[in-house]
Amino acid sequence: MATIEKSIDINVDVQIVYNQWTQFEDFPQFMEGVKEVRQLDDKNLHFRADIDGVDKEWDIELTEQIPDERVAWRSTSGAPMNGLVTFNKTGNGKTRVMMEIYYADEYAERSGNREAAASARIEHDLERFKDFIESRGHETGARRGTIPRESSPPLH
Repeated sequence: MATIEKSIDINVDVQIVYNQWTQFEDFPQFMEGVKEVRQLDDKNLHFRADIDGVDKEWDIELTEQIPDERVAWRSTSGAPMNGLVTFNKTGNGKTRVMMEIYYADEYAERSGNREAAASARIEHDLERFKDFIESRGHETGARRGTIPRESSPPLH
């Protein structure tokens, strides 16, 4: 599996940033290629996206969710992938969002340097998320539920 780690500083309070991130069905507004996200229940999401010109669908399960701190997930269908996003207060109403994604090489784009292309996509998604939440100044909703960490294997 390949690993991507990215972070971005956002000029919005951690609670607002976290609340917006958990509005999973809004992901198509700032994630490149994501056409649809459906929240099936408290722990399961269905994604539909255009990956390198190919329509792909997959499901993920939220494996941990701690309000204002972290959201972790793993794929349950499609290419193997899991990840973690953390939210850290950096002072004066600012938040650092850190994302770690572990994915099967087949999930990356099919042209050029696959890892570099996937890394750039995630970096741009974080930049679009920053622009999205900073321009609004408030979240579109909130999912404040807690999912305790499971005794599953580590992310990588």
